[in-house]
Amino acid sequence: MRAMILAAGRGERMRPLTDHCPKPLLPVAGRPLIAYTLERLARAGYRTVVINTAHLGEQIRETLGAEYAGTRLLYSEEPEGALETAGGIRQALPMLGDGPFLVVNGDVWCEHPLDPPAEQALAEGGRLAHLVLVDNPPHHLRGDFRLSGRQVSLDTGTPLTFSGIGWYHPALFAGLPEGRCPLGPLLREAVDHGQVSGEHYTGDWRDIGTPERLAALETDIDRRRHHGLM
Repeated sequence: MRAMILAAGRGERMRPLTDHCPKPLLPVAGRPLIAYTLERLARAGYRTVVINTAHLGEQIRETLGAEYAGTRLLYSEEPEGALETAGGIRQALPMLGDGPFLVVNGDVWCEHPLDPPAEQALAEGGRLAHLVLVDNPPHHLRGDFRLSGRQVSLDTGTPLTFSGIGWYHPALFAGLPEGRCPLGPLLREAVDHGQVSGEHYTGDWRDIGTPERLAALETDIDRRRHHGLM
């Protein structure tokens, strides 16, 4: 199975840190933020990872190269700010193969093992996506979806937040025109048709969207290393 890291965003909430450095390369305890995700993907067995780039994307390619932690890296270059999430995934489909694939937001730090459940989960009942949902953080108390068992819903079950981690079948993006397309409406339509499964992850998950959250993550990683926990 292949994976994709979404790294094309401008990182407006991170400015001025992202004026001259793409958000995935911001240093956290001496390493780029994206390195933690790449190493977790390698441990989970992913051998090809696609990274979409736009803002300062050449820095990402120059820093990571064609291979990282034993994983081959491919790059999908986009016009800056043009494609949004679903549009970016659609453009990268030729690199992602014919089967289900994992997509992870580039500004997520998470201890989820990323073991691929999608081959089975997406084969059951014609499902097109399998989402990792988390408890609603303070900055997003309303959540995104609801979860009843393993079925994602818009109106039944516990309200939770989409973590930015999901496995998708290429058919979810079939028929999308080239160009700009957000992921949210596409997922909600699939959820409405009962085509999305999910899981509730209760471990350490963080949306590293602001300088304050970046600093807090660095402090926690330094503390864990000091105590031999990493």
